[in-house]
Amino acid sequence: MSSQDLKVESYQEMFARVKEKNEGAFIPFIVAGDPDFETSMEIVKTFVENGADALEIGFAFSDPVADGPTVQDADLRALNSGMTTKRGFEFIKRIREFTTIPIGLLVYYNLIYQIGIDHFYEAALESGVNAVLAADLPPEEAQDAVAASRKYGVQQVFMAAQTTTNERLQKISGLCEGFLYVVAVMGVTGARGNLQISTVELIERVRSHTDLPLSVGFGISKPEHVANVIKAGANGAIVASAILNMITENLDDKNVMKEKIGRFCRELKEATKK
Repeated sequence: MSSQDLKVESYQEMFARVKEKNEGAFIPFIVAGDPDFETSMEIVKTFVENGADALEIGFAFSDPVADGPTVQDADLRALNSGMTTKRGFEFIKRIREFTTIPIGLLVYYNLIYQIGIDHFYEAALESGVNAVLAADLPPEEAQDAVAASRKYGVQQVFMAAQTTTNERLQKISGLCEGFLYVVAVMGVTGARGNLQISTVELIERVRSHTDLPLSVGFGISKPEHVANVIKAGANGAIVASAILNMITENLDDKNVMKEKIGRFCRELKEATKK
């Protein structure tokens, strides 16, 4: 069955579904192929079985400038296990054999550029990807990517951060589709102890400039962080480094790894309920 035969849920449908239940969306992240293709696939199944409303999948990159050591290590493990962009799309196709929830790709623009912009978005569509976010692609330089995303019906997602001006927010809001990725903290990705007041203020500020659903990521690492961003008006929470740490810490026992991730996912999903 190809992904075209499959009725893949759109972000719009997913956010409506969770809203109806008075919840926010729980969106876990993994780097495709970390620590290896099959284990990575089992972790995605664990996400799906334990409350994930959508998936954020990273394609391994050798120089992930926006990411802290946790994601860098995950990228390295995936690259060492033989992951490439092509294998990444095969990974997505395999996910589509067992779930129709939205899949967002988190990549660096070099990966798109390397295989050709048109080719990348066509492959994204064919494998069953809903949306693409290139972490290092500013909206000012995104014309080609946005054109390809619209040509193939794959949504282009952008990020808004504390440093994003209101003027720029307007611009991003006009280009962005699916959801807007709100960067919760200053600096690189990584699990943080506390969620700052400034995050809540940022969510409120972004909300005043767009009707798009807002998903908050970077530093969201505990159930109370998830509860707080949903309470502040976000529609979804993206959790990455805290999950990747569980992979790192349990590489010698995959069953314990999956069990811990499963339990953590259930707690995070529970925290989205208002």
